Amino acid sequence: MTFTFTIKSIAFFAILTGAGAAFSHVVLDEPVALAGNSYKAALRVSHGCAGSPTTAITVRLPAGFQGAKPMPKPGWNLSIRREKLAQPYSSHGKQITDDVSEIRWTAATPANWLPDAYFDEFVLRGTLPPTAGALWFKVLQTCETGQLDWSQLPREGTSTQGLTSPAALLELLPSGPTSHQH
Repeated sequence: MTFTFTIKSIAFFAILTGAGAAFSHVVLDEPVALAGNSYKAALRVSHGCAGSPTTAITVRLPAGFQGAKPMPKPGWNLSIRREKLAQPYSSHGKQITDDVSEIRWTAATPANWLPDAYFDEFVLRGTLPPTAGALWFKVLQTCETGQLDWSQLPREGTSTQGLTSPAALLELLPSGPTSHQH
């Protein structure tokens, strides 16, 4: 079976799958992508912790998300954690045996905190796994007082209905032969 998707059909699917995500508080700006391609993940943080400003965002990357690179934010410090891979992969002729598993943005000073009344995006990019399905980005939101761990996953499927702190969902659609993109 061959699947052909246009930008319009992907956008329509994003609207359909994003309807439930509208009630989540950390979501992906683009919740649908083609498997095996490069992807820019913009994680939208829409509020603080019970009125307290956000001071750090930690993203735990899903298995199979390769070569993650975060986008720096003025006024925020970046750190990454790498882990050894169970399944190494090849990139530009080099065998990759460890990869980024976690990215953390921390406000440099209280003047850079994200107030509860505002929203912001934290951006990274990488290469998606070649297989269609669901990818979940788990996000720990640390605030001046308290934290929110956006890491709940549904027992089955992709519906986050009934979850109080759902992880951010990325739906991967099947794609044809992939081209290497950055």
